[in-house]
Amino acid sequence: MNHFMIVPVALPAFVAALTLLGMRRRLALGRAVSFAACVALLAVAIGLMWQARDGSVVTYALGNWPPPFGIVLVLDRLSAMMLLLVALLALAVLGHVVVTGLDRRGWHFHPLFHFQLLGLNGAFLTGDLFNLFVFFEVLLIASYGLMLHGQGAARLQAGVQYVVINLVGSTLFLVAVGMLYGVTGTLNMADLAVRIAAAPAADQGLIRAGAQLLIAVFALKAALLPLHLWLPRTYANAAAPVAALFAIMTKVGVYSIIRVTTVAFGDGAGAAAWAPAGWVLPAALLTVVVGFVGLLAATRLRDMAAFAIIGSTGTLLLAVAMFDEGAMAAALYYLPHSTLAGAALFLVVDLISRRRPELDDRIEAGPRYPGIEPLSLLFLLAAIALAGLPPLSGFVGKLLVLDAARGHAAAPWVWTTVLGATFLALVAFARAGSTLFWKSAGTDRPARAAPAGIRTAAIVPAAALLALLALLTMLAGPATAFAADAAAQLFAPENYVAAVLGGGTGGAR
Repeated sequence: MNHFMIVPVALPAFVAALTLLGMRRRLALGRAVSFAACVALLAVAIGLMWQARDGSVVTYALGNWPPPFGIVLVLDRLSAMMLLLVALLALAVLGHVVVTGLDRRGWHFHPLFHFQLLGLNGAFLTGDLFNLFVFFEVLLIASYGLMLHGQGAARLQAGVQYVVINLVGSTLFLVAVGMLYGVTGTLNMADLAVRIAAAPAADQGLIRAGAQLLIAVFALKAALLPLHLWLPRTYANAAAPVAALFAIMTKVGVYSIIRVTTVAFGDGAGAAAWAPAGWVLPAALLTVVVGFVGLLAATRLRDMAAFAIIGSTGTLLLAVAMFDEGAMAAALYYLPHSTLAGAALFLVVDLISRRRPELDDRIEAGPRYPGIEPLSLLFLLAAIALAGLPPLSGFVGKLLVLDAARGHAAAPWVWTTVLGATFLALVAFARAGSTLFWKSAGTDRPARAAPAGIRTAAIVPAAALLALLALLTMLAGPATAFAADAAAQLFAPENYVAAVLGGGTGGAR
C-alpha cells in the first residue's frame, strides 16, 4: 500500500490543528510551518504525479476496510494533476499572503487555509460520493471563514449569501446521494458503476433523476449558468489572495462532473448514460457569454477578475460537455491554465489596488505612483492569458477546444462563442489597461509617493504563476500528451473499477 497517498489529506489536517491550537498568536512560527507544509505537499504531489504517469490506478483503503465498505482513496492521472495544481497554487497564494501581511488581519488564517487544502485534496482523491460530500463540506466551511477574513460590511453581506447558496447546494447533494443509495445500495463510485449497469429497467428513471440532480449540484459549485450568481459578488468581495485560492474551487465542480460521469454514468449506465450531456453544453455556452460580457461591463478590477473566472470555467465546460476523448484532452490542458491565470489576475489586481490607495481597484485614471510599471507588465500578461492570446497557454488551450469541436453538432455555436468571447476579453482588458496605466501617465494630477508597507517582493507570487503559464506553453507537447493519456484513462473506466473493487492497481492505459 502506498502510504504517500494519504499525505495530501493527513498533512493539511495535522497542520491546521497544530496552527489552530498552538500557533494562533505566534505568527512567525505559523508562517514557517505553513510554508514547510506547502513545500512538502508540492514534493508529495510531484511524486504522486510521477507514479501516475504510466496510467496505473492506485488505491488506498483507510483502515484496511475493503471497498466498497470502507473509505478508499484513488489515484490516477487526473487526480494526480489536480493535487499538483492545488500544491502550486497554495504555495503562490501563501507567499502573497505573507508578503502583503493579510494573515495579520485575523488569528485563524493559517488553520483555515490548511483546512481548505484538506478539503480540496480529499475531494480529488476520494473514491465514493459520500466522502466527496464530506470533503466538499470541509472546503466550504473553511472557505466561509476565509471569505470573511479581514472583516467588512460588504464582505459579511456577500459571505452570508455565499453560505446560504452553498447550504442549499449541500442539501440537494444529500438528496441526490440518498436517491442513488436507495436504488443501488452503494456510494462507492466504482461499485456504483457496476450496480447501475446491472439495474433493472424499473429503476432507471430514478437513477437518471439522481444523476441529473447530482450533476446540477456540481454545476452550482462550478458556477455554471444559471447557477453562477453567487460567484461575482463572493469573489469580488473576498480578500484578493483568498479569491485567488478560490479559483480552483469552481474546478472542484468541473472535476466532479468529469469523474462521476465517466465512472458511473458512462456508456453502461442505461437511461442515465451521459446524464448531463443534454444541458451542460448549452449552459456552458451561455456561461462563456455572461462571463465575458460581465468582464466588459465591469467598473472594478476585482469584478473583472471574478467574471474572468466565470468565462474561463465556461470555456472549460464547453470541452467537458462534449464528453468525447479528444475534447476531454483539450479540457484537461485548459484546466490548469484557467486556474493559474485566474489566480494570477487576482494577485495582480491586489497589487494594483495597493499601489492606488485613493482609487483602490476602480478602473479610473488617477495619479501615477512610482513602482507601477512592473504591475502594468504583469497585468498585460494576465490579460493575455485569460483572453487566450499567444504566446501564453490560453491560446493553445482554446485552439485545442476549437479543434476538438470541429466534428460536433454544436461546432458553429462553440466556435462563435469562443472567438466572440476572446474579442470581448481583448476589448475589456485593453480598456482597463489603457485607463489604469496610459491615461494615468498622461493625467495632470501629480504623481504620488509609493504607499508605505508595499514590498518589491510582493510581485514574486503573481510573477511565479505567470511563469508557470509560460512553462505550460513551452511544454505544450508533453502537457497535451499527458492530457490525452488522462482523457483516454477516463474513457476506460473498467481499469478504475477493477483497481478499486480489486483493491490493487489497475492496468495502465
